[in-house]
Amino acid sequence: MGSPENHLLPIILLLCCSSSAAFDLTNLIYKGCANQNLQNPIASENLKSLYTALVSQSSTTNFYKTTSGGNDQSTTSITGLYQCRSDLSNTDCNACVKKLPDTIQRVCNRDTIAARAQLVGCYMRYEVVGFQQVPATELLYKQCSSRQVSGSGFDERLEAALSLIPKGVSNGKGYYAGVYQLVYVLGQCEGDLGGGECVSCVKSAAEVGRNECQTSISGHIYLQQCYISYTYYPDGVPGAGDGGGGGVGGVETGVTEIEGNGDGGGGGRNNPQKAVAIVFGGLAALGLVLAFLLVLKSAFKKKKEHYSYGGY
Repeated sequence: MGSPENHLLPIILLLCCSSSAAFDLTNLIYKGCANQNLQNPIASENLKSLYTALVSQSSTTNFYKTTSGGNDQSTTSITGLYQCRSDLSNTDCNACVKKLPDTIQRVCNRDTIAARAQLVGCYMRYEVVGFQQVPATELLYKQCSSRQVSGSGFDERLEAALSLIPKGVSNGKGYYAGVYQLVYVLGQCEGDLGGGECVSCVKSAAEVGRNECQTSISGHIYLQQCYISYTYYPDGVPGAGDGGGGGVGGVETGVTEIEGNGDGGGGGRNNPQKAVAIVFGGLAALGLVLAFLLVLKSAFKKKKEHYSYGGY
């Protein structure tokens, strides 16, 4: 038999972490801003129309790309897209995308000719038609945890986990979330990137992760048209039912301006997508959960004699 709090703690932990992760979906990770501004008021109006079109589609699909201005060859036409993480519901996707126009206008010049903002749960980019593009595998942003893994065997474990991503995205959906020996990985390609190109892109991102992050407990690599992330939980994922408690690498999100043209790109073991979503919640969510549990445990101690455990 176990105490009531022991039965409730896994449920409460999962619910709290999930809601905190959703709350953090709109945190800014990085931005990319072009140096030039739109010179034609028609182009500015087309940009506003583009924002409206993208946001309106985000309640029904996690990826959408379009051009505003009619004539694709016009210097006033603006092409753009958004993409949400594929494990998000339509409601969460819409809530995330709604934040992007204001975010771009806040962190970039309101009328810049090309911009991109990457939030935890979604990103948006646009550019004037004809704006020079960078290759799909161009590195735009990386974040490696300052916490390093101690002990041997991590290289092999990480290698095996990262190798799951190219296999996972090859199913044509361009998205994969999975786990290998407590290393949780996620990879996603831009929605219109072909299957073979998607596989090549995430392989390039994984290679950057290996070389740049090395023994960091977590890494997040954003290329122009794909991204990957990994997080290792040496003591087990909190709330995942594996007896682990702490040891979370977390996500060290920050805001880094992309130099150059600024067109930046980019609950349990049986539910790796939920586990990966929890990772993006970060350490702040865990702190809130622990505080809540301490209060709950104190309340249970005061009323413990009133509970009947039955056959549990």
